[in-house]
Amino acid sequence: MRRRITSFVLGLGIAGASLLVTTGSAQSHGYTDAPISRQQLCGNGTVRNCGQIQWEPPSVEGPKGFPARGPVDGTICAGGNGRFSELDDPRGGAWPATKVTGGQSYTFRWRIEARHATTDFRYYITKDGYDPAKPLTRADLDPQPFLTVPFGGRLPGSTVTHAGVLPQKSGKHLILGVWTIADTGNAFYACSDVTF
Repeated sequence: MRRRITSFVLGLGIAGASLLVTTGSAQSHGYTDAPISRQQLCGNGTVRNCGQIQWEPPSVEGPKGFPARGPVDGTICAGGNGRFSELDDPRGGAWPATKVTGGQSYTFRWRIEARHATTDFRYYITKDGYDPAKPLTRADLDPQPFLTVPFGGRLPGSTVTHAGVLPQKSGKHLILGVWTIADTGNAFYACSDVTF
């Protein structure tokens, strides 16, 4: 009897460990915190009613190849992942925004929780006339990234920073950060609302 109880408890421990490995932050990878991303705003409790992303801010992973491929329009901020669809909800344009200045140097920062061989980091910005009250589409973005940082397959550190010059814009915009992984078919997506 004692042997059966020990085996049962051991089996529960293994099942629990397997569950931990396949769910939650064990699959997390990275997100931008400068400018602060929507997923971090949910994760730190600044924005409420965020669903699962509040526990998994670094997990916004989707197909790579943006903008030719990748998440479909209207699902870009969630990386095409329906579990995180709250990130695609424009909330009437009321997402908190980081104040920035066009034409000025800015240091972008990613927090990396699981390192991957990296192709590059790319930063896109919305066009003039962007409506922050609507879900993000490719047509809303300038077609070329304003900053591309090649990484040549190297592994990033736990914090990655990139200095770049912000485009000349005014009003509310959105910056889309895309971290492209070299050895998988995926990339990580981070939407940051900004006000110029």
